[in-house]
Amino acid sequence: MNRRGSGELLILLIVLVVSIVGIFFFRSIKPSTDAVTIYVAHDQDYSEPILKDFEDETGIKVNAVYDTEASKSVGLVNRLIAEKDNPQADIFWNNEVSRTIQLKKEGVLESYKTPNFDKLASVYKDANGFWTGFAARARVVLVNTDLLTEAQYPDSLYDLTNARFKDKVTIADPRAGSTGSHVAALYTVLGQADAEQYLSDLKANGLNIAQSNGQTMEKVSNGEMVVGFTDTDDANEALSDGKPVKVVYPDQGEGGMGTLVIPNTLMMIKGAKNVDAAHKLFDYLISEKTEAALAATKSVQMPLLPGVDRPANVPDVSTIKPMQVNWETISENLAPSLDFVEKELIQ
Repeated sequence: MNRRGSGELLILLIVLVVSIVGIFFFRSIKPSTDAVTIYVAHDQDYSEPILKDFEDETGIKVNAVYDTEASKSVGLVNRLIAEKDNPQADIFWNNEVSRTIQLKKEGVLESYKTPNFDKLASVYKDANGFWTGFAARARVVLVNTDLLTEAQYPDSLYDLTNARFKDKVTIADPRAGSTGSHVAALYTVLGQADAEQYLSDLKANGLNIAQSNGQTMEKVSNGEMVVGFTDTDDANEALSDGKPVKVVYPDQGEGGMGTLVIPNTLMMIKGAKNVDAAHKLFDYLISEKTEAALAATKSVQMPLLPGVDRPANVPDVSTIKPMQVNWETISENLAPSLDFVEKELIQ
């Protein structure tokens, strides 16, 4: 074979080798086509980084739809009910429980028990796996320390009906978010008549209705209001920013009704289009890693799985005296309590 023929053969061999290598190379880097759609009521600032980490670790694309601060949980719950016959979401990450149970009753949810399901206390999960709790927060009273001395701090929610707090107390609109669950919990603990009397007493004492828990926190932080009902995540944001505030866990003494502890809830949507990817994301979120990450943020979510690392400023959930309530009952009380709120408290 002449030199020219040898050269042509060598070129053909090189082309063949490069083609074979290229085929295997591009197959190896072929991106995952898996995707999952999740509706999220938890604050985007804290939930989005968790979902991004899942994407990076698994290659599964996460399509997240976030709720607004003012319509927390309610907007997405209504959307899920409207989409029931043609679900667009695979998973819902809610920031409370009562409206999650509403979705269960509406037939929107599919049972799924994640590997960590059995590690959770029964109060933080549905017995049949229709929802699973994680990363809790508590309903607390936030006080402005420039306007109150420690001796003046309220020990109980009932203190806020006293004349010394007239026109000084604020609460988020109960028609959305965790405040609605809190009001329904009062119906559950106190009974309807006593709960409505309490709310009426608050109104008579000049109760201020804020747009959201975040706005409640801001009104107390800037001194517009002296005391506010809010969640531990919003309260900690004010503390982290150096605002003149203090967190009070109400009704912790003997005979007190306790503080409402509210877990985030995660659930599979019935008829989900991306079940395998959704199960992987579900397992990722109900994990020690996710709870530790949420505890380390400004949202200071309290881990519910045993043995999870948490910063010193995040309480051990077992050290808080909780309201002795059943979430199914709270859900049943949601409609009548919000009807009262609509007619008597907001007017």
